[in-house]
Amino acid sequence: MTGLPWERQNAIPFVGAGPGNPKLVTVAGREALEGADLVVHAGSLVNSEVLDTYAPAAERVDSAGTELETLVDMMATAYHDGEAVVRLHSGDPSIFGAALEQIDALAEQDVPAYVIPGVTAAFAASATLGTQLTLSGIANHVAITRPQGKTLDADQDHVNDFVGLDGVTTAVYLGTHAIEGMMNRLLDAGEDPDTPVAVVYHASWPDEDVIQGTIADITAKVKEAGYTASALVLIGEAVTGGGYDHSHLYGGWAEDDSTGNTGGQP
Repeated sequence: MTGLPWERQNAIPFVGAGPGNPKLVTVAGREALEGADLVVHAGSLVNSEVLDTYAPAAERVDSAGTELETLVDMMATAYHDGEAVVRLHSGDPSIFGAALEQIDALAEQDVPAYVIPGVTAAFAASATLGTQLTLSGIANHVAITRPQGKTLDADQDHVNDFVGLDGVTTAVYLGTHAIEGMMNRLLDAGEDPDTPVAVVYHASWPDEDVIQGTIADITAKVKEAGYTASALVLIGEAVTGGGYDHSHLYGGWAEDDSTGNTGGQP
């Protein structure tokens, strides 16, 4: 198979819808939606404005609560009938999605598929906060994780491990409902109660909201706001956007880096 994934024809694209704002859908994603006859989308996780803007005439099927086999059979049937099918995921399909199992199941029915990436919520939240997930002298690493719950056992929860590392910004997905337990475990582990925390609800949506606090007080603030889902939790000093060192990206070394990393960026 040749060409960039999003240039392929006669296959089902799994499109990342981005964090919510239709303008944050990639050009490739928009083009796929504009040509769709059928869009299978991730229910309330995808802003309906994305569909209204780019696929107003397409048939829409909400995947929420539908069995994998049913979804795959539906997409495969439509594909073999000559319809242009798009599978629309929230954010980016590679982050806490279930795209690969669908793609593999489609392959068993002789249906090719590929992924068009999207903007994930952590990036939209960082932009909203006016900061960076990595900041010179503050954070050199980003951990994307989720807390224990219905789909993750307690021994698979590594939020404490990531927050406990120096220089890490921890982005917690699917965790708003569990924020009290998360913060209590961090306090019990001896983390600084003044560590900055930001909760960004519906990043980039019209009803976007930002709650800023610390490990010690963010739970009460989120409870007062009434949010139990659809928000991203960012933990770490980079949340405030302050106290960083100036980078060396614009220094002379970047033009003649012995590592071959010209420009100071990967």
